[in-house]
Amino acid sequence: MTPIEALSQLEAAGDSARAAEMAAYHKAARPYLGVPVPVITDLAKSWRDGLPVDTRIFLADALWKTNIHEARIAAAKLLTQARIAGDEGVWQLIASWVPDFDAWAIADHACDAGERRLLADPSRIDTVETWTRHDSFWVRRAALVITLPWTKQNFPKPQDLLIRDRVLGWAAGMADDREWFIQKAIAWWLRDLSKHDATRARAFLESHGARLKPFARKEAAKYL
Repeated sequence: MTPIEALSQLEAAGDSARAAEMAAYHKAARPYLGVPVPVITDLAKSWRDGLPVDTRIFLADALWKTNIHEARIAAAKLLTQARIAGDEGVWQLIASWVPDFDAWAIADHACDAGERRLLADPSRIDTVETWTRHDSFWVRRAALVITLPWTKQNFPKPQDLLIRDRVLGWAAGMADDREWFIQKAIAWWLRDLSKHDATRARAFLESHGARLKPFARKEAAKYL
């Protein structure tokens, strides 16, 4: 599967009317083909099956560089897998995409791929922490989105609790950020955490909740 062949398949699955609706909805200035996500997922899986990791990295990189909405989602889907032997190149490519984030859908699909690599090697959290100091709120938001797996563990190991507390520290540092997407990401993190660790979620809100926007505070406390 070459990048040209993959892009041709995406274009063949597109719909111009849907593409116009997507451009208006996502608001990011890039080409849209009008391909539904389930179709992109199926196509990416068909390309991924049987391809060695290096070839998948090459294909994902090429698709990302087109700047086409569906191609970037397909690039992320190519690398979304729990177990990948020798995954450092995959992680490096995903991390290199983060400064390009400018819309939630592409960012979230890329972070979904990145979560797996972060779980495979939690030491990569040091790289993620650098994102919290980036000028772009999309990059800062990614630090919270990509670490969401640490909100969902019912029986976290001591090292998982350290990461959980570390990310809560990042969230506390962002609590005064008035950007809606940052506030939403903090609320998302706390809401999911509250289902599995109500004590930590409640303690965060007691200490920092007043600094959040009302909608974020309400969302974070939804299950408390």
